[in-house]
Amino acid sequence: MEQFIFPKGCVFNSLEDIKDKHITVMGLGLNGGGEACVKFFLKHGAYVIATDMKTQEQLKPTIDSISHDTSLDLSKLTYVLGEHRIEDFKNADCVIKNPGVKIQGNEYLAEAKAIETDISIFLHFTKSPIIAVTGSKGKSSTVSAIDYGLKNAGFTSFLGGNITVSPLTFLDKTNEKTPVVLELSSWQLADLRGRKALKPKIAIITKIVPDHQNWYSSMDSYIEDKKLIYADQDENDFTILDFDDDDYKTECAEPKDDIRCWGDLFAKETKAKVLRYSKKELPPEIDGVYQKNDEGYFKSGSEEIKIMGSLFVPGSHMKTNVLNAAAALYLMNVEESKILSVLGSWKGVPHRLEFFHKWNTPETEREILFYNDSCATVPEAAAAASQSFGKKVIFITGGTDKSLNFLPLAQTLKGENNTSYVPAEIYLLSGSGTDKLTPLLDQRNVSYNGPFDSLEVLLEVLKKNLTGKNADSLYSTVEEVPSIPVVFSPGATSFGMFTNEFDRGNKFKSFVEKIFC
Repeated sequence: MEQFIFPKGCVFNSLEDIKDKHITVMGLGLNGGGEACVKFFLKHGAYVIATDMKTQEQLKPTIDSISHDTSLDLSKLTYVLGEHRIEDFKNADCVIKNPGVKIQGNEYLAEAKAIETDISIFLHFTKSPIIAVTGSKGKSSTVSAIDYGLKNAGFTSFLGGNITVSPLTFLDKTNEKTPVVLELSSWQLADLRGRKALKPKIAIITKIVPDHQNWYSSMDSYIEDKKLIYADQDENDFTILDFDDDDYKTECAEPKDDIRCWGDLFAKETKAKVLRYSKKELPPEIDGVYQKNDEGYFKSGSEEIKIMGSLFVPGSHMKTNVLNAAAALYLMNVEESKILSVLGSWKGVPHRLEFFHKWNTPETEREILFYNDSCATVPEAAAAASQSFGKKVIFITGGTDKSLNFLPLAQTLKGENNTSYVPAEIYLLSGSGTDKLTPLLDQRNVSYNGPFDSLEVLLEVLKKNLTGKNADSLYSTVEEVPSIPVVFSPGATSFGMFTNEFDRGNKFKSFVEKIFC
């Protein structure tokens, strides 16, 4: 599909220019982005139409939040719900597009005089130094660790983007001295193509794996959107890229012989200073950050500085995320001793290997520790989660497919590819992705419970198994294994059974706290 290129600049010359303009917000939603846009444009004096295919009943939490904001002139707000109307797009001075809506072939957006997003508006008017992060795995953890580090190092910093906080909520608080950390999805980046709005001081691309292949025509088209994060950087900026081998040659339609991984491809294109990250020591000619004996080092030429020590959060992939955060902090001139102490105390983010509940089994008093990793929406992320604890886990996975390959997850659950820890038990949540996973598990004679059509029922069965006669077959003695992690890492989307991955994670936590009280 041909890439859509937006006009350079912004439809508004100033924030004052918004007053009395007619704005259509396409996609009110439940995650805060549409709500933030409605509030922002009302506060700046615009007439706003909020339109969404969801009904008023479905959108009640968002509508209630807007109606309870006494600072807004609600006489300038009109809701069009359960439908879109062509005239609302044709007559608007500007349409604010939801990133989850394709512009190509959209009959409504085709009528718009101008199209912006909350990200494009923010970038056009903010003066803040930007630290931008994209990738397939680890984006949210990386940006959260960076923001946590900046705040604890004395900066007034802000975090927004794909992590469900619209940057329009804090635009008026930003200036040249307030760094802003943005998590940017491939869709959000695509909405910036041609605008010349994104020039991050530091750009990080986390590990790339196939994702959103139900949206993109190919892996290459997905990658083209990721490249936009560094498209307008220059030699005064930094791009931090993967150095370790991946499946670049099998995933790319026309691989190049001199490129081993996606990071190599990006490094050849960016105009910024390139730093690489790796789980092993970097070659002498490569600058960047690497892991060694569970520690992390920043390497520039022959100089090496320790910037990562022991961590509270589990998992080798989380170490990579924290290492990239440490690199960003170092480039922001935070002292290495401060980086070590601050990031060593970081406890992660909700829905990403989030520890939230402990329960003791009645007979043995064995600790059952519950972790919510609902934001793991690709099979590779779920596979990594199963290996993050240095021991066997009880593993809950499965959900809705987005045209991804579940073989990496099946291989890990079997113990192939040098997997260290095969789960003690596997529980499957039903969905089209699970339908692709189960034959792969059956081929490998991997046993599992389910699939279950209800997360609550799944947890009831889990509790019964943990307290039944066969409970001790999981582990021989309490002394040998005093605690068992239960990890909910779906490796798939949530559509059908849940509103989104955050709703899925919140329901998981709620059910666990009710059932394992």
